[in-house]
Amino acid sequence: MAARLSRGVRGGPAGLLRRAGRAAVLLPVAVATTGLVAAGRADRAAEWWARIGGEDPAAVRRPGAGRLLGHALVCVPLGLIALVPVGVEVLSVLRGLLYPLVESGPYDHSWGGPTLAGAWAAHFLVALPFAAAGLGVLALLHRLHHRLAGRLWGRRVGAGPVLVTLVTALACAVLVVAWTHQL
Repeated sequence: MAARLSRGVRGGPAGLLRRAGRAAVLLPVAVATTGLVAAGRADRAAEWWARIGGEDPAAVRRPGAGRLLGHALVCVPLGLIALVPVGVEVLSVLRGLLYPLVESGPYDHSWGGPTLAGAWAAHFLVALPFAAAGLGVLALLHRLHHRLAGRLWGRRVGAGPVLVTLVTALACAVLVVAWTHQL
């Protein structure tokens, strides 16, 4: 029963991880697309975008170099937005799972202290929901990218995905500025 339920949620945990991973590589692929188009390998860039977008590379028509560069330009803000949940994932691993390696003690004033086991358990349990939220946000960014990529494959794209991208980019900029000021 649990396997049937997880398959019904767009691929279950494996699908979530796949979509999150595809969103996490948007910025490097956008930058690499520029290099590939400049090197005359637009076909390779189109294959990458098809795979990231969940399209069948053999079934979709190949976009031209101009359309690929335009899509790469649109994906730069999405890739920058994706850095925030990727950072959350990295911090969840470092400060949760690997807590004893990043904090040498004493643990008297740590959450779960004064023992290493208590501090480790507390930090791990706090990191779990943040890791899940980061994966969820990355999966949502993948969905947003899929909507925006429709133009690359010849589908109509309304103003909604563009507006959501702009508002999300602005919100992430405010979050990052606020976070860096509290450091």
